[in-house]
Parts: sequence; structure tokens; C-alpha cells
Amino acid sequence: MPRARPSLVRLTLAGLAVAAAGLAGGAPASAASPHELLDALVAAYPDRLARHDGDKLYWRDGTVMPVSDGRSDKPFKELLANPSILDQMKLPYRTGRLATPPAVNDDPGRFRNEAFFKKMYGDCTKGEVQARMVSIVWLPKSWGKRISVTAVNGVADRLKAVSEEIEALPPAIRRAAFPIAGVLACRPVADTGKMSMHGYGAAIDLNLEVSDYWLWQKKTDPIPYRNRMPQEIVDAFERHGFVWGGKWYHYDTMHFEYRPELVRAGAR
Repeated sequence: MPRARPSLVRLTLAGLAVAAAGLAGGAPASAASPHELLDALVAAYPDRLARHDGDKLYWRDGTVMPVSDGRSDKPFKELLANPSILDQMKLPYRTGRLATPPAVNDDPGRFRNEAFFKKMYGDCTKGEVQARMVSIVWLPKSWGKRISVTAVNGVADRLKAVSEEIEALPPAIRRAAFPIAGVLACRPVADTGKMSMHGYGAAIDLNLEVSDYWLWQKKTDPIPYRNRMPQEIVDAFERHGFVWGGKWYHYDTMHFEYRPELVRAGAR
């Protein structure tokens, strides 16, 4: 997430009321059972994951990982810092247009188990992620510049498909998708210290000029919600397995990351 501040912000007053009504300790857990969540996880990454037995996750290369650390009482900050594989699916992601701004600490997708994602995409500090990157042209008619994206899980191909859908949108909407603010960035998230999905080459940040980020705002409690990203662009990304940072209480509206397990579990 770049640290530059955009020149224009817009306050959505409804966010204050909704956030004030949110849960103080965190957002509600997923209504799906742990077994259903793990089914969605395995189905989302068929080339990498073989199966689960409810307690362990079995990778196709023979690696076995526990899905839980046995703790169900973690506060929000610990879920951000030390989530288990099941924890990272704890909050349901809902596709489509938001009916109301996210409730306090409703951040579906921000819990990320580092062992899982390093196994999936590699460790960028060791050059493993970089070796799996491929080049695609983002918005060839509108912007036409090359970006590097991970080839793992077909992420690059899926971003190409998103690009094609955005190109078919009206120019005023399409303009929010370029110039992009970045893809690969081997760095931790500002407020968690854990690796960003950008560190795996599986996330993209769109146009800074129409983006809002909670850390750019004056510190208030609750955080007022802001968004200027067109819904048509969000829909295109979600159709291809990406979640949007605009659906987080700690919002990051330029940010999209490949998390098909959350889209599968939360699609309606």
C-alpha cells in the first residue's frame, strides 16, 4: 500500500453510524462450519491442495499443515498478527454491492497465515516469489503498460480476464483502474507487521487518485468509511476470485487480492 496521500477524500456519513453500531471486539464469525470453510479452501486451490480431514490440510506435494492452533478466543489484533489457517476464513466475505459500510473490525481477508501463503507463493525475501512472476499488459487499450504478477494459481491469467472486462466499461468508470499503484512489493502491512499479499505477487493496487485508505485519515473512533471505487470494477475482480479492500472496516479501496476461497465461501 503506497504511503502517498491522495488530494481528494469524501466522507460517507453513514459509515459513522454503522461503525458505531459495530462490535467493539470484532466482527461476527462466519456462519459456515469449519468443514465447509476448509472445503472452500481446497476447492479454491486445486493445483496445490489435495484435501483436508478437518484437522490438517494436505498439500499435493505431501506437506501437511494443521488448520487450527486450538485457540478460539483470540482478540482482533492477535487474529491479524497470528492467525491459523481457519482463522483467515473467520470473517465472511460477501460479494456484490455493500448494503452498508463494514462494521467495526469487519475485515474479511486481512487475517493471513504466513506459513500458508509462503508455501503457496514462495518467500519474496529469498527471491522465490520473483522467480514465479510473469508479465501481462494491464488495460491494453486504455493504459497498455506491462505489469508483473505471479503465475501461481493462474493469478496472472485471471488478472488478464479482469483487465478485459474493465476495458469494456465506459471510460469514466474505466479511469479508476489506471495508472496502477503497484503489484509486487516485498514488505509487511503497515499496521500488522505481517507480509502483504503484494509480497506474494497476488495483489494489485489501482489508481491512487480515486482511492481511500483508512490510515490516510485523521484518527477517529470509529473510522469513517470512504469509497470512490466504481462498483463495476469491484464486480469484475470478484468474478475472478479477488477480494476488495473496500469491504474492510480498515478500508483500502485501491486494493484487490486473489483470495478465491473467501469468494467461494461468501458468494451469494
